[in-house]
Parts: sequence; C-alpha cells; structure tokens
Amino acid sequence: MCMQKMREISYSEAIREALDQSMKTDSSIFIIGEGVPDAYGVFGTTKGLKEKYGNDRVLDMPLSENALTGMCVGAAMLGSKPVIVHQRLDFGFIALDQIVNNAASWHYTFAGQSKIPVVMRFVIGRGWGNGPQHSQSSQALYAHIPGLKVVMPTTPYDAKGLLIQSIQDNNPVIFIEHRWLHGIKSHVPSEPYTVPIGIPKVVREGNDITIASTSYMTIEAIRAADNLKSIGISAEVIDIRTLKPLDTSQIRESVRKTGRLLVMDTGWRTCGFAGEIVADIAESCFNFMKDAPMRLTLPDIPTPTSYSLTKTYYPDYTDAIMLVAKSLGKQKEAERLISQVKKPTHHDVPDTSFRGPF
Repeated sequence: MCMQKMREISYSEAIREALDQSMKTDSSIFIIGEGVPDAYGVFGTTKGLKEKYGNDRVLDMPLSENALTGMCVGAAMLGSKPVIVHQRLDFGFIALDQIVNNAASWHYTFAGQSKIPVVMRFVIGRGWGNGPQHSQSSQALYAHIPGLKVVMPTTPYDAKGLLIQSIQDNNPVIFIEHRWLHGIKSHVPSEPYTVPIGIPKVVREGNDITIASTSYMTIEAIRAADNLKSIGISAEVIDIRTLKPLDTSQIRESVRKTGRLLVMDTGWRTCGFAGEIVADIAESCFNFMKDAPMRLTLPDIPTPTSYSLTKTYYPDYTDAIMLVAKSLGKQKEAERLISQVKKPTHHDVPDTSFRGPF
C-alpha cells in the first residue's frame, strides 16, 4: 500500500468509491434502489453514479421491495452482479421471501451449480424520530439464515474494502451500514483493495477485559476503552466486522488473556447477536473466565419515536464503562469519571455535522 495514495475521506465517500471502482472494471454490476439516482444519492453513497454510468446501470425502483429483490436475485443467477439498496433495514423485511427462501438457499438447493452474486445494502441507525419502522437493528435475523453472508463495517477503510469484496463474492451478501457512521472520516487508499469477509480486527489492545462490538457500537467501545484508562483499566476492543461467517477465534484468544468479556451490539438483547458471542465464549473459554460475560444492547421494546424516550433507549460508552468497572471492582471510580462527562446537547445526532433524517 502506497502511503502517498492514502487520504482522509468519509464513510459514505468510501462506499461511493467502492461502487464506482467496481462498476468501472466490471460491466455486469448495476445498482438499483429507492433514491439511488437522486441528487443526494442515499447519504451521498451513489451521488453522481447515474451521470457516469447511465440509466441502465444506476436505477431507481418503485416501492416493491419483494419484487425488485427477486428481480435482482434472478439477474444474479443469469450472470449480473446487482447491488440493491434498501435505505432502511426495515424495508428489507418486505423482501424476506426472496432473501431467505430464494437467494440464501439456491446455491445449496441446486448442488452448487447456481451462483447468487448479489449485494443487499441495508441502512440502520437512529435519531430524528425515525421510530420502529425506520431504525431497527435486526442484523441477527439475517445472520441466523444459512447461505447469507452478513457484514457490518465500522470504518471508512473497512467500508470500502468489504464492499468491493462483497461485490466480488459469488454468494448473497447483506451489507449493513449505520447511518451515524456515514460522516466519520479516516485514511483510505485511493486504489481499489479488498478486506476479507469473516475476519474481526483488534482496534484497541488491552489486558483487563475484552470488548467485542459491532458497527457503530465499536465507536462507543473505543470511547469506553479510552476513558477506562484513566481509572486504571486496560480494555481490548475487537471490531467483529463480519457476523456471518462468524470467526470467534480472535475473541477467544483475547478472552483467554483478559478473563472477561463485554459484547456491545446495536441490536436487541433476547436472541440477539451479542448472545451468540456470549454463548460461544461460555462454551469455549469457561475455564478462563474471571467473571460472567456481559451484553450491552438495546432493550427488548420497539424503537421509540419520542425524543424523550430515545434518551434512555440507546446505550452508550458510559454504560459500558459502568459494566466494565463493576466487573473489575472499580464502580466508585467509574461513577466519578462519568459525573465529569459532558454529553452532546442533542442525544439523537452523532455530531454537529449530521443532517438527517435521510
């Protein structure tokens, strides 16, 4: 990797670049979705692609999620590489028949003779009163289905590399973006590259506790780890990145070192993805555990719309700090630390640059 070709771009720009570079080299790729050709281009991720590649490869679609998803699955079977964009993960529920009964199973059903190279981009997130029909985080549902790959990149670097890899994959890939990540920036190579599907990444090294996290909760996990240093706690943070296929070997190795585990996920608690990680570690690392593994997730109620209700609905890094500190016997120190934290004026936006709701 040539450092002179690295520059800082946003998560949404990294996704747009991945699409652009993939389409430039492979004419079988097309993008379809609600709002894809619009001026704003799905949080800026498809902006300008219609002008560059034309109406035949960058298409808007009607409110017929199941039908159009089925069309993309069929196109993939015939040699195309569709990228279908659902601006909300919730909209994908309408297409579950095509995703679960067809896309996920056909390679197996036809004894490996059929390839389904389709990428389905789903956006999750919160804020601006989106409520239970526009901001759910049901990634565990998709990760439960055999035949689907599920990725949730956190950084712009991973967003670009994992999307290019997903487009090149011959299996259906669920590519999930948290909209609070679209504005974050980091160094990303200008040339095309891939990030392997199925490999987590250590983003903070530590010795006292392992924090395994997904998507935007990795940002909160890093904040927790950085603050925990001030009360003498060293936390190792692992960004899981891929929910399916799931490789827990790195998490297991970390837990054998630290003896403690906290899993942070954007989804719900019961039957959620965090519980899968806890179960795996309990089965494989029980004799190494110094304390019971913990989960930090959404509560088991529908996502509220009300500004006052969302204030206590979403966990953040201060909740992680308290759980970790309690496990390590430093609850009073954590309480003093949190009392000095200055949270944003508005809890339903990630930063002052955020211009939601869409």
